[in-house]
Amino acid sequence: MFLGTDMTNLEVAVVDYRAGNLRSVVKALEIVGASPVVVQSGEEIKKAACIVFPGQGACDTAMNVLENAGLAYSIKEAINAGTPFLGVCLGLQLLFDFTEEGDVPCLGVYSGEVLKIQSDLKVPHMGWNDVTFVGDHPVFASLDSTVHQYYFVHSYYVKPRDESIVAGLTDYGSTFCSAIATNNVVATQFHPEKSGSPGLEIYSNFVKFAAKLQ
Repeated sequence: MFLGTDMTNLEVAVVDYRAGNLRSVVKALEIVGASPVVVQSGEEIKKAACIVFPGQGACDTAMNVLENAGLAYSIKEAINAGTPFLGVCLGLQLLFDFTEEGDVPCLGVYSGEVLKIQSDLKVPHMGWNDVTFVGDHPVFASLDSTVHQYYFVHSYYVKPRDESIVAGLTDYGSTFCSAIATNNVVATQFHPEKSGSPGLEIYSNFVKFAAKLQ
């Protein structure tokens, strides 16, 4: 069940790094009753009650934009301070130490790597696929892994060093981490905003979760 317009709108900072899938993410947040605000600077991130980092584009290009705009440091600082954060696709990958895409360091919030998919199947992995959710984080706890599929578009995947943060698993030739969750951070390799009702449920759950942390 989504929040709906009768709920108090939570202001959500949506990071604009000139490549993200902003329009559909903003629309999804509006549908579930949030008030999305597109942000482009580190100063805006510092004031944010919660953050959504949309995903699209290449890691190396995105990191360059984030560094130049003062966003990289501010995002990491906000996460470490406990600000609720939802990363999508690239917004998941950039949380780790290093990516093979351009061979560049990323935000380093979590230890681990972003690796190229090695599979006999078509790369990029594009289309609908299953996600088996593990753990009990409130953003994912209501989702039924046996019923819904989620939409993926990616050529790289994350390999966390700490497996305890893995919140979702998907098979594409081999099994990879398709979602993570910690105290104030959740992130997905798939695109919830392109995944129909279960994807909107993730946004709704995140907004409710973030509101409780205010």
